[in-house]
Amino acid sequence: MLEQMTEKSVQAWLNDPAIEEVDKTEIRRLVESRDDAGLTDRFYQDLEFGTGGMRVLGAGRNRMNVYTVGSAIQGLANYISKSGEAAKRPALPLPMIAGRMSDVFAERAACVLAANGIYAYLFDALRPTPELSFAVRHLKCTAGIVITASHNPPEYNGLKVYWSDGAQVVPPQDGAIISEVRAVGSFSNVRLAEEGPEKKHGLIRRIGTEIDEAFLAGVDASCLCPELCRKHGERIKIVYTPLHGTGYRLVPEALKRRGFRNVMVEASQSEPNGEFPTVTSPNPEEAAAMERGIALAIKENAELVIATDPDADRAGIAVRKRDGSFALLTGNRIGALLTHFICEQSKANGAMPDNGVVLSTVVSSDLAKEIARSHGAEVIETLTGFKWIAEEIRKFDECGAGERPTKTFLFGMEESYGYLPNAFVRDKDAVTSCAFIADAAAFAAERGQSLYDMLEALFTQYGYFEEGAKSVTMKGKRGADQIKALMHSLRENPPRSLAGVAVETVADLMTGAVRRARDGAEVGRFKLPASDVVMFSLADGTKVIARPSGTEPKIKFYILARSAEKNLAKAESACREKIAAINNDLSGTIERTTNG
Repeated sequence: MLEQMTEKSVQAWLNDPAIEEVDKTEIRRLVESRDDAGLTDRFYQDLEFGTGGMRVLGAGRNRMNVYTVGSAIQGLANYISKSGEAAKRPALPLPMIAGRMSDVFAERAACVLAANGIYAYLFDALRPTPELSFAVRHLKCTAGIVITASHNPPEYNGLKVYWSDGAQVVPPQDGAIISEVRAVGSFSNVRLAEEGPEKKHGLIRRIGTEIDEAFLAGVDASCLCPELCRKHGERIKIVYTPLHGTGYRLVPEALKRRGFRNVMVEASQSEPNGEFPTVTSPNPEEAAAMERGIALAIKENAELVIATDPDADRAGIAVRKRDGSFALLTGNRIGALLTHFICEQSKANGAMPDNGVVLSTVVSSDLAKEIARSHGAEVIETLTGFKWIAEEIRKFDECGAGERPTKTFLFGMEESYGYLPNAFVRDKDAVTSCAFIADAAAFAAERGQSLYDMLEALFTQYGYFEEGAKSVTMKGKRGADQIKALMHSLRENPPRSLAGVAVETVADLMTGAVRRARDGAEVGRFKLPASDVVMFSLADGTKVIARPSGTEPKIKFYILARSAEKNLAKAESACREKIAAINNDLSGTIERTTNG
């Protein structure tokens, strides 16, 4: 039986004259088959944009389609219009990213903006997300929009909103935009212009290679060791795969300009294709997505494999070990290598600032953070999501005076394969990061090392760090309710121990309080925006963090283990056993809470 509000939303969809008949047919089939679960999933809530969420394609108010996209852009247009006519003049770049319907959604967004008298730049073809962030700043735009499936399967797509600093919107601005979207109401209230007439009036403008060139010039200028890149670039063999995404356009060229001449692109994954035909999921975090690149590297005797996700904001790598096999590195370990390289090379160049800052997230490993601190850099932790890292950089800009900022940004990273080596972009940037990964390989080669050798040396110096994760998908309204119940239980009845190790403190980022587990006494506070995150710190230094995903119907558990054991094989074994035991305990907690 449908809830009253859901039934009302279904009927509003079927009766809305702005929705074409073909887009009502899908919903009528669900009504006729009495698929209450399917209808509830599509209509129990409206999509919320402004948070970079990924959504399933299809008909319904809780689906990604031309109507929900149009409504979101109309709300954004209303928000911009309230800022005055001046805010309408700078255009909004809209890149089309690989994914089903991306080109259709981008065109719809541009036409809604134009109908509201707002200038829109529309890229002439697919472009990476970091180039959008760059373009907003380069063209001095009011805002930017990305249509992207990111690293998700083909049935997904999404919309991200950026503001004038090139970063995704954060509270309270995102809430204000969402309020405007909700106020749009019927899809009949979405203004829509045909592109042709509006384009003649100059409201929609195409942009292309001129932005590519400006972006690549910024990437090239960011190189910390051009001599080493030229010296070792001829020898180091690199395999690159864009996983059917936008990285194909810029990454090989960025590496070539650095001096890396032995770059082989995996041919079967080189062309953009929103169906992602060679992979189950185009995510460089997953070993299966890297298989073809590694096979080519073995065939060509390459030492490094780099993959970027379809919108080229995430990058994963595989590095050759001494026995000839390839090791896939986690995002945390790639971030640690880049932190080490940036700090070491900056010192060698005499350019390490005394006010340098490395930005990372509360769910990322401590290895990169300890490396940064050992070089005298400050470490600032943020909430999960690169918009929070960008927000800290914005604060640096605002607090700085001319050429003497109070803090100097060095590097930003998060565990989910996102890195930012340079602040001319304000989101995770796989294009620049791929160049820096290759730079780090040249830096290691100068010392007679591979990237894997360099990682092992870091473990020897700082201790062994291993991370694990548990991700549980809970779809639809029932799943959303289960996730809420589970987070409530973790707050109200936190575990006393995990894997036989006592929980010492429990931190609730919704309130900011850090409490001692044994008696509930407050022993510290996080100074972060309220977020639905609970953190458990164990007596042996292990951290376990629970967090509902902000983009998918999942709850995620991050497990961060470490060992001071100098024998790396023993340290790895001990950490993995601990992570497996914690995962087992978490499974029991989830089972009891969701089925109890």
